[in-house]
Amino acid sequence: MGFDPIAYINEPRWQKVSLGLARMRLLCDELGNPERMLRFVHVAGTNGKGSTCAYLDAICRAARLKCGLFTSPYIERFEERIRVDGHDIPSPALARCTLRVKEAALAVERTLGEHPTEFELMCAVALVHFAHEACDICILEVGLGGRLDATNVIHPDLCAITRIGLDHTALLGETLEQIAQEKAGIIKEGVPCTSSTQAPAARAVIQRICEAKGCPLTVVDPTCISDAHLTYNLTRTFSYQGERFETSLLGAYQPENAALAIVSARILEAHGWPISESSIHTGIAEATWTGRFEVLRDRPWTIVDGAHNEDGSAALSASLQEMQALTDVRDPVFVIGVLADKDVRAIIEPHIGHARTFYVYEPENPRALPAAALADLISSLDPNADIHICAHPVEAMDAALKKATPEGMVVAFGSLYSIAALRRAALGH
Repeated sequence: MGFDPIAYINEPRWQKVSLGLARMRLLCDELGNPERMLRFVHVAGTNGKGSTCAYLDAICRAARLKCGLFTSPYIERFEERIRVDGHDIPSPALARCTLRVKEAALAVERTLGEHPTEFELMCAVALVHFAHEACDICILEVGLGGRLDATNVIHPDLCAITRIGLDHTALLGETLEQIAQEKAGIIKEGVPCTSSTQAPAARAVIQRICEAKGCPLTVVDPTCISDAHLTYNLTRTFSYQGERFETSLLGAYQPENAALAIVSARILEAHGWPISESSIHTGIAEATWTGRFEVLRDRPWTIVDGAHNEDGSAALSASLQEMQALTDVRDPVFVIGVLADKDVRAIIEPHIGHARTFYVYEPENPRALPAAALADLISSLDPNADIHICAHPVEAMDAALKKATPEGMVVAFGSLYSIAALRRAALGH
């Protein structure tokens, strides 16, 4: 049999979280340091990283820059984590790059006594592919944290930090200050930094680090975002600093993500990148990002959202209220599966009282919360809730679609790992 790059990268032996840069730095050395042949925008944060990366990627491509994009996790296909000019890495290129990385990883293991992790392998494959393709610029999304994340071997042209919240507290710290310290670890000496609006504790950390490293910091001013609303043809329009923009990403939180991308693109332009205002408008309009308040169908309106932490769930709640006001739909049916290491109560609470029917399932992930435990929590928050335990996400989605009236709404959220199955079930694939 031929070499299977996906099976190799996904080997259980590498499936661990082991933060630190020693393995990744040596891996890059063994590969000839592809990261030194490339230029980057580095994006960290808790919520909105993927959408911000999608906006920046679309802006750069609209500016006719050859753009690499590295994100995680994947939704539909493993290859979508590595893209060049909007195209997933082709299977032959994935195999070729992964074979190079495998050889280098064995050298790392011989030297350090540790094999690189799955995420480190994937990041290395991306860097090798981007260098082979001679990308003009690459957008890299941090995997976890920032300071010790595998992506932090790069020296970017710009660092961008999306909204920071409490997530992965067991690894990154239990306070907002501690988590911000880790996220802001991507900031490099003298490199411009942009940031979404932050809670005061997180903003203070980012400002302090930028000042210490001589980095100009630009923070999105929320008062410059105005007149944001959904349209009847299901786009979102908003004004930023008096200019009108349109996006197909529908969440109520998207104007802030887009504003961060706009600010970042303008700073790149000021530093010599050929990015025009026209390409910024085009990129915001053309950006796509699967599974983020994504409307899959009507009759009933069916929405999937990757909300998997407290802030994401609160943002989903705001988006749903806006959607309900536009469509006059009430009594949504919820489809939910979550991971046990999340603040599950904080994820569920914003939706109690807005829906009474819940179909719960256990995501296909070792960290999944059993569906029965999720049902018990929902019942404790709303004793009158109509809760159905399902074996898997497809069963839950199918049952919810049968329960909802054609004039109703089905909303699925709680884990990015189930979005692909939920989407297929909703679309009848």
